[in-house]
Amino acid sequence: MIKTIIIEDEPAIQKEIEWLVNQEEDLELVGTAGTVFSATELIRTQQPDLALMDIQLTDGTIFDVLQQLDDIPFQVIFITAYNHYAIKAIKLGALDYLLKPLDEKELQEALGKVRAKNFDPSTQQQQISVAESRLKNEMLSLEDPMVLHTLEYLQVLQLKEIIYLKSEGSYTNFILTGNRKIMVSKPLKYYQDLLPERWFLRPHQSYLVNTTLIDRYIKTGYIILKDKTQIPVSVRKKEAVVQQLTQGQ
Repeated sequence: MIKTIIIEDEPAIQKEIEWLVNQEEDLELVGTAGTVFSATELIRTQQPDLALMDIQLTDGTIFDVLQQLDDIPFQVIFITAYNHYAIKAIKLGALDYLLKPLDEKELQEALGKVRAKNFDPSTQQQQISVAESRLKNEMLSLEDPMVLHTLEYLQVLQLKEIIYLKSEGSYTNFILTGNRKIMVSKPLKYYQDLLPERWFLRPHQSYLVNTTLIDRYIKTGYIILKDKTQIPVSVRKKEAVVQQLTQGQ
């Protein structure tokens, strides 16, 4: 049995999650909490395998809870209302999350990952640190980290390591410094929405480029990066490219 706790400060939502958890034969609900203090005590006394955690609590955030623990040896699924910054934080950490009101199908998908038993506490700690840092600082810099979720591993990197992204259908290739390449199973649009427009430019439907690594823009329709890579610029993107590259000049 998977010992499960629920940390949620809205009684109606908490009851809904309880009902969903109780439908799962391999989940054992061992407690609920709605505040930072009660959540911390619940985790310490019950030592769960899985925690369904609302990010925003009445007296703080779930990160206030996690900071009080020596380690986090249990799997975390975050719960949040639609909040632009919270969701971006979670996505940068490549963590699992559910939106309120909970969708049973999405819960099943998240539980499927729990049941796969590929859990690595140290990696999850890195992911949580990335999300917490992002949530505290709404403005991203190129020094900030993000996590890429591949089929084989989780990669932690800084935004400044990204040279460009290339669409491969429903997948995206990250071309990184040091002659590294990482493919992830999310479309380019996902990362266009996630990465700050200040630093990342989409000159073509298949590319997203780190603007700090652009050497020049050739007006006939392509960008040359500092490593001599040529990136095409679509006709309808030419004006937007010029505007973004000349901002502040």
